[in-house]
Amino acid sequence: MSDNNTEYKASTFVQLMLVIPGAILALTLIIALIAKSASPASTPAPAPVIADTSAAVLENIKPVATVVVAAADAGPHVDKTGEEVVKAVCSMCHAAGLMNAPKIGDKEAWKPRIAQGQATLISHATNGIRSMPAKGGNSSLSDNEVSNAVVYMANAGGATFK
Repeated sequence: MSDNNTEYKASTFVQLMLVIPGAILALTLIIALIAKSASPASTPAPAPVIADTSAAVLENIKPVATVVVAAADAGPHVDKTGEEVVKAVCSMCHAAGLMNAPKIGDKEAWKPRIAQGQATLISHATNGIRSMPAKGGNSSLSDNEVSNAVVYMANAGGATFK
């Protein structure tokens, strides 16, 4: 006595999986159509045309104030002394010996550099070498100011540069 009606059919499950999303979609469409038909049909009114809009816009967005900066006439450039440049620029690295920079006044660290000569040291300071940027990172320094700083630091390390 077998009963064929109690067997599970896979096609019934697949049909169920298709019917549920379809019913949800149909219900959503019906609600959307009802909402659309219930709302009053209106089109946006065109914006009023102003005769001269550009003048009105410019008037509305004009700045409240303007700033005029006058060029300061500082006169001719006066080179800083070597000591001034060293204190302002070079001492950041050379006072503490950062990134293997020779410390100001350390005769042992300056000895091999002084042996290279004044022109070479000035060239290295002006153009940069290894971790040291050109002009110590201050591009506003003149070549003469850089030269003054090199002479000051080298002389503090035992050189007799002029």
